[in-house]
Amino acid sequence: MSEKEKLAVGSLVTLLLFLAPGYLLHVSPRFAGSLAGGIIGIVGALLLILLLVYPLVKHIKWLNPKVTGRISLKALLTFHIYAGIIGPILGIIHSGHKYQSPVGIALVLTMLVVVISGFVGRYYLANVFVELRQQQAMLGTLRNAYNRVATVLGGRGAAVAANNTEPKSGASANIPILPLVDAMADLEYAIGSRESVKRLLSGWMVVHVIAAIAMYLLLGLHIWSGIYYGLRWLP
Repeated sequence: MSEKEKLAVGSLVTLLLFLAPGYLLHVSPRFAGSLAGGIIGIVGALLLILLLVYPLVKHIKWLNPKVTGRISLKALLTFHIYAGIIGPILGIIHSGHKYQSPVGIALVLTMLVVVISGFVGRYYLANVFVELRQQQAMLGTLRNAYNRVATVLGGRGAAVAANNTEPKSGASANIPILPLVDAMADLEYAIGSRESVKRLLSGWMVVHVIAAIAMYLLLGLHIWSGIYYGLRWLP
């Protein structure tokens, strides 16, 4: 994943998180039923439905080669990521921040959970894994350096004992044993903290899938209620 992609996705997620509580500043009760609000809602719903393309292509064996022969799985994932954020943004704009319907409120909440859990799994945890590997490699390097220093000090101690002489003043002053110990302790603490975060968030996919299932059920109910109550005057 590129830095450009991280910046774009992070900006969209931030926009979504700012839009969600917008009812504190703005409420438009009639916007959802207007032509513009309806079009925005339809586009947002279509994007949410099209999110299913990526997991279906990825996990259905007979479908995968037929689709990936024309569109790469990476391209589908990119669409999945952006549509998965833009769809909820359009959904919230469509609502006009009129959070009165229990179904609508639940739909907004599940969309937020889907977006946040996906962002955590795709970007935040990926960074945690990279940093964890780097710190573990650095800790291994420091431990090797510590073992070499300990070997040197042990050899000097043995030589002093054999000769029955006092070590020369400052003989060990140039060996950075204490800075090494401090650096190792700091790294071990940082690694332990990141491993705790990794364990805590390792179930992001379960949360993501469950929230997505709930989101689609609520989306279907929301669409049905919109058609039933909004179009019941049709013959």
